[in-house]
Amino acid sequence: MRAMILAAGRGERMGHLTRHLPKPLITIAGKALIVYQIERLRDAGFTDLVINLAYRGDQIKEHLDDGSKFGVGIDYSFEPDGALDTGGGIAAAQTLLGPDPFLVVNCDIWTSFDYAALSAPTGEAHLVLVPNPSHNPDGDFCLSAGKIVIRSQPKLTFAGIGVYRPELFAGTHPTRFALAPLLVAAASRGAVSGELFTGQWLDVGTPERLNNAKDLVATHHMADKSV
Repeated sequence: MRAMILAAGRGERMGHLTRHLPKPLITIAGKALIVYQIERLRDAGFTDLVINLAYRGDQIKEHLDDGSKFGVGIDYSFEPDGALDTGGGIAAAQTLLGPDPFLVVNCDIWTSFDYAALSAPTGEAHLVLVPNPSHNPDGDFCLSAGKIVIRSQPKLTFAGIGVYRPELFAGTHPTRFALAPLLVAAASRGAVSGELFTGQWLDVGTPERLNNAKDLVATHHMADKSV
């Protein structure tokens, strides 16, 4: 199964930190955010990666090159200035992702989720959900008996981790559009499964949450040294 890392966003909520640097290259303990994702994917057996690029994408490509120094192979999906949003970005990368189910993860999450536990969904998509953080109290999707269902409440937060079949993107074009409407439509057909993850997960979307991620990484390093 191929894996795609979404890395084309501007990262505007990071303020001055992304004025001259793309968010995927912001470092924690001397390592870029995107490298943490690459290493976790590699360790879970995902060594064939696709990364989409837009804002200052040349810096990301220069930093990662072909991926060999991280033990992976990387193909790049280049997007126009302003990027194509999540749905459009995945649609634009379909020729690179191929005809089989594929994993997509957001670049800017810190998590202990085990990517190796994921497999091809029986329907069109499988989503990983987490308990609602303070910055998303209303959640995104309802989960019932392993299925994403269309209800008003209660909802959980989409973790930015999903496995998709190419059929989910049938009829779409590489233009700017969001992923959520595709998922809602597929869920209404009963074609989206899901699971709740209650381990460590953090959306590194603001400077404050970046500091929280740094604390998590420091805790992990201390735990590793004590083993």
